[in-house]
Amino acid sequence: MIDINSEKKIAVLIDAENAQFTVLDSVLKELSKHGHILAKKAYGDWSSEHLKNWKQPLNELAINPIQQFSYTQGKNSSDAAMIIDAMDLLYSNKFDAFAIISSDSDFTKLASRLKESEVYVFGVGEKKTPVAFRNACDDFMYTEILKDRYAIKDETTLNSAEKPKQPELRSKRNKLRQDTKLLNILRGAANEYQDEDGWSFLGHCGSLIKRQYPDFDSKNYGFNTLSQLVEAIELFDIDRRATGTGAVHVYIKDQRKSA
Repeated sequence: MIDINSEKKIAVLIDAENAQFTVLDSVLKELSKHGHILAKKAYGDWSSEHLKNWKQPLNELAINPIQQFSYTQGKNSSDAAMIIDAMDLLYSNKFDAFAIISSDSDFTKLASRLKESEVYVFGVGEKKTPVAFRNACDDFMYTEILKDRYAIKDETTLNSAEKPKQPELRSKRNKLRQDTKLLNILRGAANEYQDEDGWSFLGHCGSLIKRQYPDFDSKNYGFNTLSQLVEAIELFDIDRRATGTGAVHVYIKDQRKSA
């Protein structure tokens, strides 16, 4: 059984033909939160003019470039090399997590195969990434979100964004309430774990949501945590309960059940 909270030994495989070098630093920073990155490899035809700007970030981030010539026009031959390397790394038994950096649906089968071997699979790609690949991963992250999250903001921007105005908060809340899919996801998870009084432990809800929707992330909606997202919607009652160890567990209850 995969322990999603354990410190993972991660292999990072980058499809340079379908990724952006400008997000590499942000991606590696985010993956480092989940464990230790032991291998970093990027695949592409480095003689191609298309990849000329990759040299500096590859050097700075200590990513190993793997050369794969494009023998046929229009065919991405680096895909095969990346898949073969992934299986070699899998059979080495040194890794319990893989990160596939690509927006290409061709890696759907690879992600599924890695999961069959009970390793955790991170997917990282643009929002245009086909849903089949996103759902084949245990956790899928959008590069647009990661890039914004780690962007360096100047002091003026930080100061101006310290406290959103009330009209802005109301507008954001109304937009969230109109997101039928989001509400169904949250209510479905809460309903699955509710006790006899209708309360659900948010930690369990979050784990279920991630299993059902690998690309779900509260940060996609502009919130650092799931509890902040749920609270902003204002359709759930919130109960914070202190534990004997000093921790605080958050419980939620659909307000329709309180009526």
